[in-house]
Amino acid sequence: MAVRQVKTWEQNYARELPKTETKVVVQRKGWVTKGEKILYAFFAVIFLLFAGYMVSYAATTDTLNREIQTLESQLQEQKLKNASLEFEVKELQRPERIIKIAKKKGFHIQNSQVKRANGFQ
Repeated sequence: MAVRQVKTWEQNYARELPKTETKVVVQRKGWVTKGEKILYAFFAVIFLLFAGYMVSYAATTDTLNREIQTLESQLQEQKLKNASLEFEVKELQRPERIIKIAKKKGFHIQNSQVKRANGFQ
């Protein structure tokens, strides 16, 4: 009889207990917090801006260096032209040449000494 009483008691007690199931919700925390994401994004933007500035600066520097090299080569060419023209001027100022041209044009030299003029040196 004791077994029968226990079974009835179990059945009555089970009816009286509410059958509610509680669900436990486990919140998964992310590997990186929201604040850290904002900081990482901020530093990534700063890094990209700095990298862009460095590339722009390098390109500008390269352009200036190319222009300087072009100007230096033009300067060397002009120096060579000037040197050749100075040599030509000295050749044309030779007294023998001037006397020869003067005789062709009909001039007579009264003084036998012809000197070079110092105005173009």
